[in-house]
Amino acid sequence: MKNFGAWRAIAASFGLAFVAAACTQTVQKREPAVFFPPAPGLPRIQYLTSFTGIKDIEEQSSFNRFVVGEKQNRKIDKPYGVALHDGKIYVCDVNATVTVLDLEAKTFSFLKGATGAGLLKQPVNISITADGTKYVSDPIRGQVVVFDRDDQFLKAYGTPGSWKPVDAVAFENRLYVADMAHGLVTIFDLASGAMLTSIGNTGDPKFRLDRPSNLAFDSEGYLYVTDMGRCQVMKFDRDGKFQQMTGKIGDNFGHFARPKGVALDRQGNLYAVDAAFNNVQIFNRQGRLLMAFGAEPGKPGGLELPAKIAIDYDNLEYFKKYLEPGFRAEYLIVVTSQFGDRRVNVFAYGHDEGKQYPTDEDLLKQIEERRARERAAQQTP
Repeated sequence: MKNFGAWRAIAASFGLAFVAAACTQTVQKREPAVFFPPAPGLPRIQYLTSFTGIKDIEEQSSFNRFVVGEKQNRKIDKPYGVALHDGKIYVCDVNATVTVLDLEAKTFSFLKGATGAGLLKQPVNISITADGTKYVSDPIRGQVVVFDRDDQFLKAYGTPGSWKPVDAVAFENRLYVADMAHGLVTIFDLASGAMLTSIGNTGDPKFRLDRPSNLAFDSEGYLYVTDMGRCQVMKFDRDGKFQQMTGKIGDNFGHFARPKGVALDRQGNLYAVDAAFNNVQIFNRQGRLLMAFGAEPGKPGGLELPAKIAIDYDNLEYFKKYLEPGFRAEYLIVVTSQFGDRRVNVFAYGHDEGKQYPTDEDLLKQIEERRARERAAQQTP
């Protein structure tokens, strides 16, 4: 046993190394600052961070990773819908279930009530009301599945097999559901679940829906519907009367090729995702383009086949550590990408402190001047 001392030293060294590794925490890497518009323009939107798998949110020691190694493979596969509520990001993974990213507890888990009667087959979209009630649209199950503030199953709307619900938003005492199979928005009574009426399938053919895919309400109660067939965003009042259309098919700014998610800020500006352009375009109340954002796919701030967008004013505190000094954030913008290494992307809308920003009218004038220069350049022989 003349080598016992050497073996003991090696074992002790290994033990110390193991303990040290066990105490090492996973630290989320801070992304480089990316702004839109880029310099020399005045920044309006800062890219903050992204989430794809468990390593992006959970702070685990090496020991825990060693013990529960299989858990480390958890990732969001193909996200579409996204919503934030009470310190959590809820992400619809169309190839799995609803993933829950808890920003407070720093955990990666799945929607608790999505089992048994609440089992989801293909969750596409999710919306959450102020009281925490969650509405998940599942076109394969053929229902809008409802979960309470504690993520437990409550009930479901619609008859399986008779339609294709792809998005649902509650407003006052009604539930508005985009039915892509029939090219309309179905309205249910929230309390009874009874179908009341539908919109977008009657009246002037010029204003009818074709393939509605995403819904959003503004603060005044107007409904915005992304129509993938028309390549436009249609605006209706809550009773279904047509109000306005934004965009048209094309490959220039202000046009759409594959429009998907929509959201509105408190000023009534419309944010519209386009999966073909890998960007988000922002329009004012009158439907005029203000700006667009989204970097090259694969880079910080880049989008790759983006799907849904959510605007949130209540959970900014969880992301303040990512803000560049002097940039004052007003709200969060979260955009899902269905491919790439950055599946759930978080941005902040704000302004640089102490700088004078152009008004919306100034921005519109700049856009028109740029378009005029582009048209003139195209006509020059």
